[in-house]
Amino acid sequence: MEERKCLYCGEPIIGRVDKKFCCDSCRNSYNYEKTHKQVNVVRKINGILARNHNILEEMNPNGKGFASRQQLMEKGFEFKYFTSIYTTKAGALYHFVYDQGYVQKENDNDHFVLVKNSDL
Repeated sequence: MEERKCLYCGEPIIGRVDKKFCCDSCRNSYNYEKTHKQVNVVRKINGILARNHNILEEMNPNGKGFASRQQLMEKGFEFKYFTSIYTTKAGALYHFVYDQGYVQKENDNDHFVLVKNSDL
């Protein structure tokens, strides 16, 4: 019969056949590390989304406005983080961070129209 080892510390396991850890401390440490890494990733992304939303909300107080790429980037906006994309019938791509959105102006990669989705 093969000796079973603790998933966390590698020590031999004594007891039930389905036991995976040598003690409660190893079980707790293993589960903490496993979930802590996942929670940190989610926490980091949620922080970036919140910052992006706050930037758009600050620059778009009336529900429709304009901003340059430079203005957004100076405030710390990260373009690769958004919550949804809406495509119009004309083919324009609106990127939304919750209820705040932006779309590139036609033929201008450096300027954006800012909008607020009032349906949300």
